[in-house]
Amino acid sequence: MRIHLTSVFVDDQAEALRFYTEVLGFVKKHDVPVGGEHRWLTVVSPEDPDGTELLLEPLGHPAARTYRDALVADGIPLTQFAVDDVHAEYERLRGLGVRFTQEPLRMGPVTTAVLDDTCGNLVQIATQTP
Repeated sequence: MRIHLTSVFVDDQAEALRFYTEVLGFVKKHDVPVGGEHRWLTVVSPEDPDGTELLLEPLGHPAARTYRDALVADGIPLTQFAVDDVHAEYERLRGLGVRFTQEPLRMGPVTTAVLDDTCGNLVQIATQTP
């Protein structure tokens, strides 16, 4: 068994696609209309195009909004992405105007930082610390 798909709830799929591709560097994998204004919209790492997909899922269910908003209010990231160097990625993303809620912080065997994805979520980036 392996993880094939995971998701983040987003307020605006078009804005989420822009942020996740143009800013974070993912690439679009699937973009399929599913009725009305919503799409089955996934992105993947350009380093692993057949790897785990991230679904940019429309925030339609009231419970999903309550859950996501409670996580943000408490400063808890919804998901985590691995990067080669948190400090370098932090600087690159800050240069692109990304807002961080946590600067790089060493926590035992990992270094993490937390960013606002502009779509209603907090996302943690992490790297193994030597």
